[in-house]
Amino acid sequence: MSENRKILVIDSATSGIAGDMLLGALIDLGANTKRIITAIKTLENPAYGYNHIDIAINEVMRGPFRATQINVTSTSAEKRQGKELIEIVEKAAATITMSTKAREFASRVIRTLINTEAKLHKTSFDNTHLHEIALVDTSAEILGCATALDDLALFESQIYATPIAVGGGVIEFSHGIVPVPAPAVLAILQAKNFPLHGGPIEHELATPTGVSLLVNLATQPTRFYPALTPLKIGYGAGTKEYPQMPTVLRLTLGISSVQERTHNEIAVLETNLDDISGEVIGYTIERLIEEGAKDVSVIPTITKKNRPGYLIKIVAEKKDVTHLSNITIAETGTLGVRIYYCQRHIISREVRMMDLTILGNKETIKVKISKNAQGEIIRIKPEYEDLKRLAEKTKQPLRELLDLTVSQIQNFQKNQ
Repeated sequence: MSENRKILVIDSATSGIAGDMLLGALIDLGANTKRIITAIKTLENPAYGYNHIDIAINEVMRGPFRATQINVTSTSAEKRQGKELIEIVEKAAATITMSTKAREFASRVIRTLINTEAKLHKTSFDNTHLHEIALVDTSAEILGCATALDDLALFESQIYATPIAVGGGVIEFSHGIVPVPAPAVLAILQAKNFPLHGGPIEHELATPTGVSLLVNLATQPTRFYPALTPLKIGYGAGTKEYPQMPTVLRLTLGISSVQERTHNEIAVLETNLDDISGEVIGYTIERLIEEGAKDVSVIPTITKKNRPGYLIKIVAEKKDVTHLSNITIAETGTLGVRIYYCQRHIISREVRMMDLTILGNKETIKVKISKNAQGEIIRIKPEYEDLKRLAEKTKQPLRELLDLTVSQIQNFQKNQ
């Protein structure tokens, strides 16, 4: 399936969303269960304080629908503060075999949760006292979803989400009786400018973890499905059951039914800098990439009065222009950012997670396969982070491992 045509729709318009519902739906969609269990089990670490983690994955019925349910529990009931929870998720993610995008996604999700709680209670995230999101299931759902999305190569796809059903009425939890949606849910949706609607029943349908996962994943909200040809459908079950409706989150994976184009329109942002340190430039590049820039380059140049300087060029989607311009101005102190739009010719790319045997080591390698309009392979590129991990493990030169990996993938493709 070509990377630029793959579409995922997260349909949260009826039953809302929770972390376990999204993870269950991803498993139902075909994510590798063994990889997910292994990822969650990394939390079973004395340093994290979680003991004897139990993971139950079952097919259940919710009304007339069959769905997948996952339940993660631990014998440890100790809760964590905000800073601790961030460290747990990020340190655990660093030990899991996953792409850089997956690790960054996990970090964004947990930081969205903690920063939201900190703002609500007017404290720093170092001292944020958590309640409902402080047990093992929050970390497990974030790491599990990151692993599942990576396994299905969905970080490379176009992801849509319908407006979130948040339910209604009131709920009673650690802060007392509050109206639905919960304050954290409403704050996250406000910060991300993401639409919601009340109902269709008087219960809490959207959780802070589920909403944080969604807003950091979906590239854009939509009331209606985009034009697509559905290929797979996954159903994830919630823990609660209501007689009025099934608590099921539906994911639809497909390809665009609009004729595939060989070009699209992007924005290029640029600014000249002549009074800035290398450390600030490095940090700015990292920040821009984290916030959605497709590419950032820095070109040495000579500015006015023959002073050495830099030209920063940022490639971005049109929807991100204002946001990335503001970040560039804030981080560099530049007085302005030039913006122009241009056409970009692109080729079809297919992203796969492939199980290969390299020098006697069985490894899961993420691979990008580029093809021309006739479907012929023109380039095979293994993920750098996966090769780096293998090089550190085998103590072999990276370039030799690259040649071995590409050769094995080529042989695999010929035998297909």
